[in-house]
Amino acid sequence: MNDSLTYGSYGAASRDRTRTLFGQTMGYVALTAGFFALGAYLGRHLSQGWAFVWFIVAFGCLIGMNFTARRAGSASLSVGLLLVVGTALGLAMSPVLVYYASTSPQALWQAGGATALFIAGFGAAGYATRRDLSGLARVSFWALVALILFGIVLIFVHIPHADLLYSVLGLVIFAGLTMVDFQRLRRNTDLDSAPLLAASIFLDALNVFLFFLRIFSRGEN
Repeated sequence: MNDSLTYGSYGAASRDRTRTLFGQTMGYVALTAGFFALGAYLGRHLSQGWAFVWFIVAFGCLIGMNFTARRAGSASLSVGLLLVVGTALGLAMSPVLVYYASTSPQALWQAGGATALFIAGFGAAGYATRRDLSGLARVSFWALVALILFGIVLIFVHIPHADLLYSVLGLVIFAGLTMVDFQRLRRNTDLDSAPLLAASIFLDALNVFLFFLRIFSRGEN
C-alpha cells in the first residue's frame, strides 16, 4: 500500500514538473521571438556583411548553451545566451525580412500565420504521441544534411521548380524535427533544460517560417 502511494506521489510530482517545464519552455520561446523581433527592427539598415557576423554570434551562443545546460545552477546564464541568440538572429535576418517587406509584404503575414499553425499542429502531435520518435530524429537529421547539400547544388545547377521543391522538403523535415523536440519536452523533467529546449523549438519555428516565406512569395515576385 505504501509502495503504491509512493509511486503515485512520484508520478504526480513528475507530471507537475513536466507541466512546469512546458510552461517555462514555451515562455522562453515567446521571449526569444520578442528579442528576435527587436533585433530585426534594430538591424533594418544593416548590410549583408554585418548579417553574417550576427549569424556567427548566434551560432557561438548556441554552442555555449550546450555547455551551460550541463552545469548545475547555470540556468540564468543559459537564459541570457538564449536571448542573445534571439537578438543576434533577428539582426542577421533583418536584411532578408526588409527585402520581403518591400517586395512581398503579404507573404510575411501569410508565412507567420502558417508557421503558427504548423508548429501548433506538429508540436501537439509530437507531445501527445506515445511512440518513441528517436528513429524519426535520426532520419530527420540526415535528411536535413541532404537538404543542405541539395541547396549547395542548386547554387550551381538550375533545376525547374527546385526552389519550391526545396521549401516543401524542408517543411517535411522540420515537421519531423518539431515532433521530436516536443516529445523531448514531454519526456523531460529537468527544469534547467528549458532554455536549450526553447532554443531548439525556436529554431524549428524560424526555419519553418523561412520555408513558408519562400513559398508564399513565389506568386508575388
